[in-house]
This record gives sequence, C-alpha cells and structure tokens, in this order.
Amino acid sequence: MDLAFIAFIVFALTAIASALAVITVKNPVHAVLSLVLTFFSVACLWIIIGAEFLGVTLILVYVGAVMVLFLFVVMMLDIDVAPLREGFVRYLPVGLVVAAVMLAEMLVLIGVKTQLAVPLAPNAAEAADIPNTEWLAHALFTRFLLPFETAAVILTVAVIAAVTLTLRRREGAKHQNPGEQARARAGDRVRLVKMDAVRPAPAQPSDASGAADEVKP
Repeated sequence: MDLAFIAFIVFALTAIASALAVITVKNPVHAVLSLVLTFFSVACLWIIIGAEFLGVTLILVYVGAVMVLFLFVVMMLDIDVAPLREGFVRYLPVGLVVAAVMLAEMLVLIGVKTQLAVPLAPNAAEAADIPNTEWLAHALFTRFLLPFETAAVILTVAVIAAVTLTLRRREGAKHQNPGEQARARAGDRVRLVKMDAVRPAPAQPSDASGAADEVKP
C-alpha cells in the first residue's frame, strides 16, 4: 500500500467517526466541532482524489465561514439540552424503521443505477495533464462563460434584494447615517462649559426645629 491509499483510509475513518459524533454527543458545541472535523476530513479526501477545487472550497466556505458562524451562534445561545432529549427513547423505534426504509431505498437506487449506468468518461484534467483547478477555471471562463456570468448576476441581484428588504424604513426602528458618523468631529460631541466655583450656602434650620426651640423654657 502506498502513502496516498493509507492517507485515504485514515481520512475516511476520521470522517466517519466525526460524523457519528455529530449525532451522538450531548453538547451542541462538541457536535459543531465534530462537524467541522468531518468537513475538513472530507476536503482532504477530495484533494487526495484530485478534486482540489472542491476541497479548497469546502474548507473556505463551510469550515471557514458557515461552521464558524454556527459555532458562534450555538455558543451565544443558552441551549437547554435536557428538554431536547426527552422522549428520545419513545420515538427511537419509529426513527429506526424510517432509517431502515431509507437505507433500503438508497441501496435499491444504487443497484438500479449500476445496471443502467453509462461508462464514465476519462477524467478531462488527467487527460490534459493539468491540475483539476486549472482545468475547471479554463472550462468556466471559456465554454461556460455565459452560464457563469448569469449565475453571478443572479447572486448579485439576490444580495441587493436582501439588503434592500433589510434596510427598508419601518416605524419605531432606529437607523444610523454612516455619512453623518464619518463627518462627526470632537467639537460636535463634547462641549466644555466654564463655571465659577460657588461656596454652598449653610443649611438653614427648619421651621419645626425653630418652633421647638421657642417652646423650651
């Protein structure tokens, strides 16, 4: 066995173990960290088999952004896991039946697709003797330039629409003006007032205490 095959086995076993930990650990933070390890192990598998672009994208997008966001959200929310585990044993048989049916359907689907499968074409990147990322970039910006630009325009419109819906004026909502904040000066925020020192006047006796002194012999 060569080093690549041994690394593939190690990364695959790590991905399976961490994926099982995601659904078995009790602490939500530990579950998110296990999912991060799962994504990272799968990315290593993709890099080994020659899909460098998918591996790097999985690390940058999911591990570096999405899962970090999930981790911060889970850590900021004070989740009480006790109510979430209530009734787990009661619904376990139904869950096992559903999982068994889904597994059987997947196996049947794989068997049917195997019978009807068309032989795969050779890897274009290996045939061109260039890295997978270079071949993908060349294909995107030559043969698939129009679909690529169309997808970019659609995503840009979606981002603008989301920002527009979020920043719409609503009654009772407080808004900030970045232009006014950038033009702010210290003189507009702090005002120094010069005041003369005044000695406080001595406390005067109250009327009730003065009347009591007059009654005394």
